[in-house]
Amino acid sequence: MIFDYATLKLIWWLFIILLLLGFAVTDGFDMGVAILLPFLGKTDEERRVIINTVGPVWEGNQTWFITAGGAIFAAWPLVYATAFSGFYVALLLVLFSLFFRPAGFDYRNKIDHPSWRSFWDWALFCGGAIPALIFGVAVGNLLLGVPFYFEPDLRSFYTGSFWQLLNPFALLTGLLGVAILTMHGAAYLNLRTDEAVQARSKGVILLSGASALLLFVSAGFWIAYGLDGYQIMSTINANDYIDPLHKVVQKSTGAWLNNYRQFHWMLLAPTAGLAGLLLTIYCRQHPRRTFALSAVSIAGIISTAAFSMFPFIMPSSSQPNHSLTLWDATSSHLTLQVMFWATVIFLPLILLYTSWVYRVMRGTVTTRTIRDNTHTAY
Repeated sequence: MIFDYATLKLIWWLFIILLLLGFAVTDGFDMGVAILLPFLGKTDEERRVIINTVGPVWEGNQTWFITAGGAIFAAWPLVYATAFSGFYVALLLVLFSLFFRPAGFDYRNKIDHPSWRSFWDWALFCGGAIPALIFGVAVGNLLLGVPFYFEPDLRSFYTGSFWQLLNPFALLTGLLGVAILTMHGAAYLNLRTDEAVQARSKGVILLSGASALLLFVSAGFWIAYGLDGYQIMSTINANDYIDPLHKVVQKSTGAWLNNYRQFHWMLLAPTAGLAGLLLTIYCRQHPRRTFALSAVSIAGIISTAAFSMFPFIMPSSSQPNHSLTLWDATSSHLTLQVMFWATVIFLPLILLYTSWVYRVMRGTVTTRTIRDNTHTAY
């Protein structure tokens, strides 16, 4: 089966959204657990319980992030190059904060001293909170538009600064990212722990879920009534290679809602986000249901951003006509075709292996588990 170029462009947009969802749902609860580590565990044993809920799976979860980055590099090279120019400092912050994760998991238990273990607890907290905040800020800036433009030879130039990324709307979406992943981490602890840690996690689900709901609704009103969206005014033939400089883009308040007016089925995404948050809070006494609903809310919120921006990937606030879309920022037809078949073959294998790992590692982690395995547990 050979797909035409336009179909492959759309398929790869869906693939990358799927990879980002996989990263957010799996590595998201790792980050949420790390954010809660210094606060939810009142004793060293309780903190070890918290760490050991994610210890066996966090490395596998993080590969979704690496895979998504590789897919963006291969499928959307212009987006990859432009994003690293504009978000370079922010991405370095994410990278440096993620360094704390392997070191924290491996070294925390090497020395039985309160100061040593407290340092690594806060290091793991940074490894969860900083990426959650930065990724949320990045999404907010994509919705606002990134200040870049292209020269005629398609060399990109970023005209902003790191501090401009920390604008009010982006900080709101950044806090939304922290709140939703904190809720997801609490839902995972609710599933994998018992007694005191589980009881406290239920309270966190209520608090963080309510915060995420308020922030999500606030962002929606801001986008609808106070934020300029982007829309393509010229006709694009998606089957041909489109130079990103050869289109007409217009900015107008509320333009990010146009897709929902045209394609009503897209309203499923914000509905899933809102309903998932409400039901996660309501069902927090049922651990499995709570965790599944938390994952649904994350998928709904991320899909809401993707559907709102479609077909834009990275709008330009400096030169709107230079904005990057899924039609004009992609690799060649051959590249997308080869990558498609590689993904069709290997992604199901990865999903099967991941499912097997989660099945083997299932079960409740308790203080007794830590005491019985004190030298082998994290």
